[in-house]
Amino acid sequence: MAESTGRTPLRDIAATPDALVPTAPPSGQELTAAEPDLRDFLPGIEPERQVDDWGRSERVAGLFDKALVDFYYHLWFRCTIEGLENVPSDGPGLLVSNHSGALPPDAMMIMKAIKDEHPRERDVRVLVEHFFKGYPGFSMLLPKIGGVAAHPANVHRMLYDEERLVLVFPEGAKGTEKLFKDRYRLRRFGRGGFVEAAMRAKAPIIPIAVMGAEESQPVFAQLGLVKKLTGLIYTPLTPTFPHFGPLAALMYLPAKFTIRFLPPVRTDDMGDEPWEDKGLVQTVSHDIRATIQEELFDMVGKRKSVWF
Repeated sequence: MAESTGRTPLRDIAATPDALVPTAPPSGQELTAAEPDLRDFLPGIEPERQVDDWGRSERVAGLFDKALVDFYYHLWFRCTIEGLENVPSDGPGLLVSNHSGALPPDAMMIMKAIKDEHPRERDVRVLVEHFFKGYPGFSMLLPKIGGVAAHPANVHRMLYDEERLVLVFPEGAKGTEKLFKDRYRLRRFGRGGFVEAAMRAKAPIIPIAVMGAEESQPVFAQLGLVKKLTGLIYTPLTPTFPHFGPLAALMYLPAKFTIRFLPPVRTDDMGDEPWEDKGLVQTVSHDIRATIQEELFDMVGKRKSVWF
């Protein structure tokens, strides 16, 4: 885990050489047919474009939110939010959630909830696996809407240096590969790397329990032969894939979502270097997993309908 460098995040730099910017003709002179205006051949200038150090584009993220996420959040999944007061209004925070669904919609719903319904409308960055780099279109979209490569140095910079909210799914790919018969049974939370990251940054850990994603795109089987033939990360059999092809990625069943934010777990009162105690790291990781699991059982047990 990289220690804090104290560096100030990079600033936006306008790197357009003056020589490449076409200038207007001197006063009193007009362009002739032999002297075409080069501005007609240049791409449109976008002064409102904003891309941060992590590659997030305000324009692309806003378009994605209005065109897709807003519809799913309010009309399709009809998200109910509980315990949003547990998300800090300022300072860093590591959001830890369960993960499920063939192409999980939970990350977008959590980010949308905090951005639209939190009093401070805080921005959330979500950690994504490195294997997405092998898919050109998808790998280009993820950073523009808030995805950041899951690396300890990136997590430390976002939490410690920039004091952001960071969303992580410790189950990883194991959660998305889970079959429908095993729904709401959490997989192993790795080796506790997310706990170590929070300890190093002295950031609180906010557990999250998400109900509804398991039914929105249930996985009935894994198609191993199709995976070998196509080279995809994994090929689940769902109600829409593979028979609807790539469009199946956006075809979710209208399961009602409930997102419950649980009380934060402090890491700034565990000693000077608590991450050096591997037993403590594993204990905290196990306790957080158990807490989320208990909440899921409670939520599912009290649910009267998957769809309403």
